[in-house]
Amino acid sequence: MTTEFFMPMHPPTVTHHDKKITVKNGKAIMYDSTELKAARGKLTAHLAEHIPQEPYSGAIRLMVKWCFSNTGTKHGDGEWKTSKPDTDNLEKALKDCMTRLHFWKDDAQVASEISEKFWAAVPGIYVRIEELPC
Repeated sequence: MTTEFFMPMHPPTVTHHDKKITVKNGKAIMYDSTELKAARGKLTAHLAEHIPQEPYSGAIRLMVKWCFSNTGTKHGDGEWKTSKPDTDNLEKALKDCMTRLHFWKDDAQVASEISEKFWAAVPGIYVRIEELPC
């Protein structure tokens, strides 16, 4: 089984590292920032259109291409993006949303991961999920 789609949007630049910390009754408590909640909401809304009929149950490969708008920059279409945010931090929020939406049973099933980020004339996120052979 393979699922493949493109979500046209300006990819969120906040990551799971954008959590806040407060102290309550002498204990540190971490919580999502307003920006992180908004980013997760945006991802969830776009991902909801592409939920597979059945969750993936075995090992999977996840390929994600993050396309950041090059409008107003000196960067060409398709040029590698070498500035923040880091791909591993971007992936965490995306995979958390996909897990909540039941794309798979557990994000530990992602046995192979390819994540790339580019400057692009058309911003968005390309996602391809494929079942790996046993």
